[in-house]
Amino acid sequence: MFNYDWFHHGGLARLISEAKERCAAKKFPDQPRSGSGGGNGSPEFIGYRDALETRIILYMKDGLQYELKEMADVGTSTALAFECVPMDDSYKVGAIVIIAPFDDIARVEVYAVHPDERPPDSFRIPGFRAGAMEGRE
Repeated sequence: MFNYDWFHHGGLARLISEAKERCAAKKFPDQPRSGSGGGNGSPEFIGYRDALETRIILYMKDGLQYELKEMADVGTSTALAFECVPMDDSYKVGAIVIIAPFDDIARVEVYAVHPDERPPDSFRIPGFRAGAMEGRE
């Protein structure tokens, strides 16, 4: 289902737009929506929607999860190359770049939230299975 074109030529952008539109519609439920991406045209709605932040979560078929920070251009169209948000504080001093075959991606989620309404304890997206680190010393 996922391929280079979906991530780079509209699919991901449409999913991000839809998440922002729906988040803004929850904030302004009494104002009509004019369809995906259309909004209702009110300055409050548009301002709120435009201020929304998003988090993109990739769920892999092997059970791993990654938060996509930024796509990376490494010259391949057969796999998704991206920098992920590190889950462990010790990795935050560097950068983690991953290449994942499109066939290994099971699901993509976009979470939209306004910066003023973001939960204080932002949920963490693990990049590795918890059990993978068990038993290491």
